Amino acid sequence: MSVPLHTPFVTALRRTQTSETLVVRVADSDGVVGWGEAPQVWQVTGESLAGATACVEEMLTPCVVGRDVDDWPDAAGAVQRAVARNFGAKAALDVALHDLVARRAGMPLPDLLRTLTPTSGGPDADLPTAAAAGATVSTDVTLSAGSADDLATAATGRVAEGFTTLKMKVGTDPRTDVARVRAVRDAVGPGVTIRLDANQGWSPAEAVEVVLALEDADLGVELVEQPVAGDDVEGLAWVRARVGLPIMADEALYSLLDLDRILRLGAADMVNVKLAKCGSLGVALELLRRAADHGLGTIVGSMMESHIGVGAAAALVAARPTTLTSDLDAAWWGARSPVVGGITYDGPTITLPDTPGLGIGRLVAD
Repeated sequence: MSVPLHTPFVTALRRTQTSETLVVRVADSDGVVGWGEAPQVWQVTGESLAGATACVEEMLTPCVVGRDVDDWPDAAGAVQRAVARNFGAKAALDVALHDLVARRAGMPLPDLLRTLTPTSGGPDADLPTAAAAGATVSTDVTLSAGSADDLATAATGRVAEGFTTLKMKVGTDPRTDVARVRAVRDAVGPGVTIRLDANQGWSPAEAVEVVLALEDADLGVELVEQPVAGDDVEGLAWVRARVGLPIMADEALYSLLDLDRILRLGAADMVNVKLAKCGSLGVALELLRRAADHGLGTIVGSMMESHIGVGAAAALVAARPTTLTSDLDAAWWGARSPVVGGITYDGPTITLPDTPGLGIGRLVAD
């Protein structure tokens, strides 16, 4: 599925005018359907539509087709064990399976997620509560990388639309990043939250230089997300030890082992959990729980995906609220919704459907 964007999406890693995703549909013998989605983001996950399709058709489908739906926990586990990595493909089938189960039970997806135990086993007595049916969650909105003037103009427009947390894409040019942040702060005033996402765009030395300059400029930056390469967790820790602004790990965090490494090295103050990076709703719940238990801030994020994938991420937040405003604006960028039903946007407020599962009826014909 290719969904055009109303505005080009530009980061330190790529520029795109469409959302390219694989949609996975799971049905039971009664005709109840569940939906999932695997976004193509070559520069982050390395997964392609062709690769995700092959993974789902050849390796993951046999884990599910022909099973009794009541055995869905075992099927979900088999999906996770079937292949190495391929997290987007696994997440698509995992979400579709959970959507199917929630629909069969007549409950919105957040309600089902609250019944799950963490992957480490045992009940989660400390799971936060939130309204599920018709629930709302908040999102930030991204400002694509661009010139200072373009960013200021975009920021003014987003604030006029009601957004109060702006996520600036930086990392394209460390020599001008501070000036870009200053232009946005001057445009929106002190009452708007500004967070930065470098998308791995800086070296560790550049990151420290830019972040210290931001601190000196006193521009009210909330956090700096993934300033260095995702694989360089030691570099991330090196940066964090030398700056005062909170550092968030994104591309450095896929699995529970990654979280253990981040914690062991003291590499981040916060983490961004994404389904297309961790591969399942169950793992995502455990990542959020463990991170919070160790005092890390949390958000749930999204790749450039549609109302299917973002709907699942929003359900995750409704079931386990994050400590900071999450990053769920991906479907907002679409020029149209590719589905009937599902989540809706009103500025920064995402409303989840009060119907079973993800509340998606069908795909919209082109």
